[in-house]
Amino acid sequence: MPSDNQRLALLPVGRTEPSDRPSLLLTGGSGVLGRALIDELSPDFDLLCLRRNTPLRDPRVRELQGDLVAPRLGLSPLAWHELALEVDVVLHCAAETNWRTPPQDITRTNLRGADTMLDLAARADAPLYLVSTAFVANTPTEEDRRCFPGAAAYLDSKARVEQMTREAGVPGAIVRPSVVMGDSVSGRIAGQQGLTKTIGSMVLGQVPVLPGAPEARIDMVPQDYVSRAIGDLVRGGVADGEYWLTAGKEAIDLREFADVCADVAVRHGLPRPQRPRLIPVDAVHRLLLPMLEGTSLPASLRRRLEYYAELLLVFQRELPFDTSLGEPDCGTRLTRTDIRAALVRNAESWAGDRAGPLTRNRTAAAAPMEVAS
Repeated sequence: MPSDNQRLALLPVGRTEPSDRPSLLLTGGSGVLGRALIDELSPDFDLLCLRRNTPLRDPRVRELQGDLVAPRLGLSPLAWHELALEVDVVLHCAAETNWRTPPQDITRTNLRGADTMLDLAARADAPLYLVSTAFVANTPTEEDRRCFPGAAAYLDSKARVEQMTREAGVPGAIVRPSVVMGDSVSGRIAGQQGLTKTIGSMVLGQVPVLPGAPEARIDMVPQDYVSRAIGDLVRGGVADGEYWLTAGKEAIDLREFADVCADVAVRHGLPRPQRPRLIPVDAVHRLLLPMLEGTSLPASLRRRLEYYAELLLVFQRELPFDTSLGEPDCGTRLTRTDIRAALVRNAESWAGDRAGPLTRNRTAAAAPMEVAS
């Protein structure tokens, strides 16, 4: 018999009446994209969000406590069976994205989690929508695997999960977002990660070096455009296909990215940051990383440079695709103007939250620091 906790985990939170809307199981609901998906999908679906420990505390969803990598999510056979009877759609957004996690743990989490969700979708006779990443297009080199094992393991695991999904034959679709920015209107984001951390560091002038040529494109898409496209695919009942949720040919270049951050800094009373020195991507392994070894640079600055090298080696390689945004049942296509405006709002939101205290203490602003995660 299932425990009381397992039964209670399936009860509504903040709601006492049964819903006549389709039931959608969302994994990764506490993440940046997961939060945006709750905003997008809650009007149309009865949302059941898988979480391991920390409650979401969102009255729009019900919470299912479980472990993504455990057999049957850690549920009893009966609770697992009841879950399959209830679920109409599976949206798998959860993944291990921390590249400082041991590579074998990244692989284990992402593959086992996907296998569990595919099994549930098959048992429930429900479509599965897999959130992958556009950067599966970049196969890590052997040098990448040696220098950046976490990022390489992440990309490899995502590619393997996509192949598992194709071979499973479960109806649904694979979606591949590029870098997810904050909201296109407010600039807000649930948590700073990846390039959103870089925005903050560049506003503060804490990025002396970046890998990439000035014309290298940074493919970024606001979270509301990504969530709307996924919502359209799910609501449209799209049963197959692979969709690139990217800026594509409209992506802005590294020079413009740096200029936007500098302009925002000035508008918020901060010193105009010096544009980072740009190092060709192919020189990162040959020059930048060896230069960092054994230097007298502060440890925080050295870690930051290594982080940017890892991040931008993944994100800046030429991406051999255009975007699927704007296709039937796939959201709205972005223009270059839209992307620049969203970047400005993201930087403004970051600076608005932090520039006040920083301008009162320029010494603190000038000191090396880690951007809040």
